[in-house]
Amino acid sequence: MNRVIKWTLGLLLVAVAGLFLWGYAPDTDPAAMRAKYASAASRFIEVESGLKVHVRDEGKRDGPVLVLVHGSSSSLHTWEPWVKRLGDRYRIISFDQSGHGLTGPHPRHDYSATGYVKTLDTLMTKLGVAGFTLAGNSMGGWVAWNYALAHPDRVSALALIDASGAPDVTPTALPIGFRLANMPALRPVMRVITPRSVIATSVHQTMSKREPINDAMIDRYWELIRYPGNREATGLRSAVKRVASDPDQMKGLTMPTLIMWGAEDQLIPVASASWFAAAIPGAKTVIYPGVGHIPMEEIPDQSASDLAAFLGASFKTP
Repeated sequence: MNRVIKWTLGLLLVAVAGLFLWGYAPDTDPAAMRAKYASAASRFIEVESGLKVHVRDEGKRDGPVLVLVHGSSSSLHTWEPWVKRLGDRYRIISFDQSGHGLTGPHPRHDYSATGYVKTLDTLMTKLGVAGFTLAGNSMGGWVAWNYALAHPDRVSALALIDASGAPDVTPTALPIGFRLANMPALRPVMRVITPRSVIATSVHQTMSKREPINDAMIDRYWELIRYPGNREATGLRSAVKRVASDPDQMKGLTMPTLIMWGAEDQLIPVASASWFAAAIPGAKTVIYPGVGHIPMEEIPDQSASDLAAFLGASFKTP
């Protein structure tokens, strides 16, 4: 028996050592990350004690305000294609949500819908923005519709882009990074084990259009998820139980709403677009064939044009 135990322990140690050799990745240096991924438009605004949010306030200063909310494990950089295409018409505000990008973890580890809504609302108040169009992708869409329900007086129009929150959603093929984050037993390990290859595979599984994917994009995802505290935040955020929306609740979204979806989204299937369209009064829908989970990066020209056309028809300056 002792020999069996020794062999078992030996194999376990070898496995652990192999795991660390394969994927050990230390936290990145915050100063280096700010130097690399902040821009001239970047600001760091304290929305509460211990939480400084990385914000970019760009575009036409006197234009209608467009606020963009990124998805899980992403950053404000996902909106750069839209900023380039829409910045001459809109004042565009993008930011890294808590637990992401250069913002880093929430000081009280609050990754609930209420917490994200509060951060967004405080940020808009700090920026002196009374009303705006709100667009969110994936988890950012979940934050966006929760915010619109909580503060309908501030949201002039709403765009949900492959948004989470519809009931009974089963991914057709969950990207590997999300699968690992959803395994409670692996969360402590994932704070230090983050192979670049796993990030690369997740990016390729998330996007159907391959043209935007390059080494710089994969490096950005890999380096920012390793920003101090972000990997722990990813595990904690995955453990938060999200309450799905219901039709009665969504009737409160009376502002003009556009639903944009990639037909090949494997993370949040296109059936969710139909559910949101049926639940939100008067919502309009655009489905993109051959596109995955991130239309604003996969087909930036078409998706930006569709949003601009929608806002041109429905937007009312506050």
